[in-house]
Amino acid sequence: MTAAPSPAPLRVVIADDQTSVREGLVLLLGGLPDIDVVGAAGNGEEALELVAAHRPDAILLDLHMPVLDGIGATRRLAAEHPGVAVVVLTTYVDDASVLDALRAGARSYLTKDADRTDIARALHAAAGGLSVLDPRVQAMLLAATSAPRQPEPSGPAEALPPDGLTHREAEILGLIAVGLTNPEIAERLFLSNHTIKTHINRIFAKTGSRDRVAAIDYARRHGLG
Repeated sequence: MTAAPSPAPLRVVIADDQTSVREGLVLLLGGLPDIDVVGAAGNGEEALELVAAHRPDAILLDLHMPVLDGIGATRRLAAEHPGVAVVVLTTYVDDASVLDALRAGARSYLTKDADRTDIARALHAAAGGLSVLDPRVQAMLLAATSAPRQPEPSGPAEALPPDGLTHREAEILGLIAVGLTNPEIAERLFLSNHTIKTHINRIFAKTGSRDRVAAIDYARRHGLG
């Protein structure tokens, strides 16, 4: 009796602007018998060109890339190549990044601490129409959907934070002011430590704070902590 032929490997494009990360993913995934890496891109535009040229089953996509970022690339992939499953692989687990990626058309969302087995499983699942989400992403989505709905404001619109701070940055600054550490803030907001550090660097720049003490003083002077 003739054995059934093995299924064809999953054809995958990888997109990440960091050369070391991109090349590492090519080596990791390309060594699997059930995955065929057909191209690797350094930005979203290159990713779209590779997808058009190779017609892969799935693409593994970073969010923060030059020329065209992962969200923009995902939107165009969903519109121009709806048969290609998008799997996001990133360091960012903040609610805006997750929701923007999923709304744009990503089927799965993983963080860069996922191992090769997790990534391969997510790619195969996405190509089959299923979704795989990092546990922290699941927790964030659950928290967002289970939070009680806030009543519509009856008075004037809420004032914007000072000095160009976003509401997220103002929230993080307030948590710094009450003494929370970066890991504690990350846990409370369902964000990665890397994302928190990025936000804090922006907070320091916008508020002119040289260190945490100066940022706390700024927060208290502006009623943020």
